[in-house]
Formats: sequence, structure tokens, C-alpha cells
Amino acid sequence: MIEAVRGMHDVLPHEQRAATRVREVLEQTLVAHGYQTLAVPIIEHRDLYLRKLGEELAGKLYEFSFGGRDLALRPELTASVLRAYVAHLQDQPLPLRLAYAGPVFRYERPQRHTYRQFTQMGVEIVGGPAPRADAEVLALACAGLDAIGLDTYRIAVGHVGLVRQILARLGLSERAQNTLVWSLERLRDGGPAAVRARLHEDAGEAALGLELPPGIDDAQATAWLLRTFEAMQIDLRTGTRSPQAVVDRLLRKLRRADEQPAIEYALSLLTQLGTISGPPATSLPALAALLAEHKLDCPAYAELQAILNLVAAHGLDPAHITIDFGLGRGLHYYTGMIFELDDAAGMQLCGGGRYDDLVTTLGGRTPTPAVGFAYGLERIVAAAPPPLYDLPPTVLVAPISDDDYAYGQEVARRLRAQGLIVTVDLRGRPLARNLSDAVRRGMSFVAIVGAEERAKRTLVWRDLLHRDERMLTLDELEHVNFGAW
Repeated sequence: MIEAVRGMHDVLPHEQRAATRVREVLEQTLVAHGYQTLAVPIIEHRDLYLRKLGEELAGKLYEFSFGGRDLALRPELTASVLRAYVAHLQDQPLPLRLAYAGPVFRYERPQRHTYRQFTQMGVEIVGGPAPRADAEVLALACAGLDAIGLDTYRIAVGHVGLVRQILARLGLSERAQNTLVWSLERLRDGGPAAVRARLHEDAGEAALGLELPPGIDDAQATAWLLRTFEAMQIDLRTGTRSPQAVVDRLLRKLRRADEQPAIEYALSLLTQLGTISGPPATSLPALAALLAEHKLDCPAYAELQAILNLVAAHGLDPAHITIDFGLGRGLHYYTGMIFELDDAAGMQLCGGGRYDDLVTTLGGRTPTPAVGFAYGLERIVAAAPPPLYDLPPTVLVAPISDDDYAYGQEVARRLRAQGLIVTVDLRGRPLARNLSDAVRRGMSFVAIVGAEERAKRTLVWRDLLHRDERMLTLDELEHVNFGAW
């Protein structure tokens, strides 16, 4: 027997029915809010994901080379949707509300309801500025879960833009800022030591005992390093790197050494920031106090306040939101608000945020703000209440003989027109076998047609649940309420 590939999942009929129903309800919710659906390819150029995904997710790519091209199975859909926008939709009026659904692939450890192929369903507002577009997507994500009866979710909101503004005001290089922002969850879970180790992965910047003169720019520093190496009679023309590449690499290391005190200060500040967690009524004043203590002015604070005020206009109670400044989401393209929705057991159902730089990164003509989110469909199906998946009654049409088969098909068409799920016996089995088979399959009714029923344009209608049987004419089928039988 050939088994399914590890991490992949066979979706059996009852699971597929549940997934289809959840998807239908979510799609209806998105369409009702004005979102237009598009589809993008499963296979993309690998470079699409290496630019802004981040090393954690980029390391989970299913990548391969074919026909001289480096390709990958898509690990998420936002980058593909924005690529499609840049290629085809830049002339459309903004904001553009786009919705999508489809399989994605990540090589990660399989867990309960976590597979290496899973389904994302979500939206992007291209050209939607903060704070209104942020509030809309956050409220919409909640509205979709409410529509399927999953109303015990927990909402966590962070703001990458606020963290970036804090780090920029500390005078850190963009490289150091990026590393710290991308390490927010590592800092929350492992403390400063875990992030410090990452910052010093390229250890040895002081190996030569060099220290840059204060106040010089990169061009002056390069010239100074070249003179220093010449005076020390060090030949930079050895190895595989050019002298310029060696100097540039060393300069980057020395610059990181120069900003080490600022990095330590930032780690201390971010650690304090990460302890701020709770409802907006308590967490926002705590944030304001921390910013005041360190004399930091962050416009993103006012933006976050505005978003939380606006979600109330969408009918979402801000008291149900937890502010979490240790939230990172793991994707490098986020620039502003980020959020996650978890069920009561802590399983993540949905996540998203703002990414204002992605359009230009992918070749867009002008800077274009954007924000969106994605549901994990399999997890939502697992968490959703079972009553959502009720199906119409199921019927087996049982012709008594081969001569009754064509009439049985006419009966089946009439029943399907009434919204029932109908199959017709294909094997010519005796009536007793058909009745037994219908019970085994959990069917609701059996319609029995023989020579007499065919002649009179009638059928014998047997209710398997209540063990009731009666004669119906074809015309009567149009007036029977089978759901209340």
C-alpha cells in the first residue's frame, strides 16, 4: 500500500462537506462586504517569496528547479495576490477589495489540524490606508467567524509600525531594526539572550582590534580601513572575495559593534514593551507611560488608538481585544497593525496585518498601502459547531426491475428539484437489499417504483427514521415539505 506523503491529508467525504459549507459561509460574508474573488497559480517564481517572507517561512518552501527556472509551491497567498495586482490591476480604482481561497504548502512539523498542505482563505485591501482599512479587515475577520457560529475566539492585536518607530528613534541601522522586529516573538519567548545570539551570529567583528574613528561616513570609513590594512601590511587579495568586498563586510560588522549600546538599550525597552498585554483600557495607558518614560514620540500610538475606536463602529467590542506588543507574525513584509484570532483552546484560526511596502517591492509603479488577513480553513472546520453542516434529506430511488429504471430516473429528477439529495440504485438489487443498504448509509428515505407505480405515475415513499410508508403521486412531490416529514 502506498501511503499519503507525510504531512499531507486525505479529506474524506464528511470532512469535505464540512469544509465546503464553511467556505460557502465565509465567501458569502466576504462578498457581502464588497470583496471580489480572484485566483492565482499554485506555482510561482521562488524569488517572489525570498524577498519579504522572512527566513523562518522561506526555510519551509517547497522549492525546485525546472526548465532552467527556480520555482516554489506557494506558502501563502498575499505575495501572489499582490504580484497579480502589480501585473494586471494597477489601473483599477482604489481601494481594491480582493478575496481568494486555495491550497498552500509549507514544509513544517505536522500537528493536529496543521498540515503541510492546507487551505487559506482571505482578503486584501489594496490602496486602503490606515486606520479605516485596518479596522475593516479586523472586523471582517471576526464577522466571518461569527457567521459560522464560532464566536468564542480571542483577538490579539500588535503593531509592527510602532516598534519600528521606537527603534528608528534610537538611531539603529535598518539592518538592526529589521532583525529586532523580526525577533519580537523570539524575544517574548526566549528573552534578550535569544535575540542577542541572533544579532551576533556573525561573531568576530572586533577580531582585529579595530575601532572606527567617531563621526565618519561609510566612504571615509572605507578609505580609513584600506589605509589601516596597508599600514598593517595585510594583503586583502587572498581568498575568493575582492578587497572591496572584504572591507565592506568588515565595515558592516564594525558598524554593528558601534551601535551595540543602542541595541542593548533597545532589547531592554522591547522586553518592557513585550510585558504590556491586556485589554486596550489598561494596555494603552501602560504603553503611553512607557513611551513617556523613554521620551519617545510614536505617531503609530495614535494610529492604534484610532483603529481600536473604529472597530467599535463595526460592532466589535474593543474589550474583547488583547493588545500584545510581543506579537510578530513571522512575515517580514508587515509594516503596521498585525493581529491573530485564536479559538478558546489557543489554536490560531486567522491572522493578518498591514504591509505598505509590498506593492513597490514587487514592482508596483507607486507606493500603495495594503492590509489583509487569511483564515486557516482546516482549523476553522475543526473548531466550528457541528450544526453548520446539516444536509438536505437523502433519498435512494429503488426500481423493482430493469423496466422501472427510466421511470426511477424521472422520480429522481423531480425529487432533486425539491432540493433533496437523490441516488438511484445502479446494481439492480432486490428491494430488501436496497432497504438494508439505505439504512447502512444513513439515508432518510427510499422511493420505491415498480410496474404498478410506473403505470399510475406514483411512488411508494418510505420514511426510514419513522418507519412510515405512504403512496405519493409525482404531482404531490411539488407540495411536500420533506424537511418536516
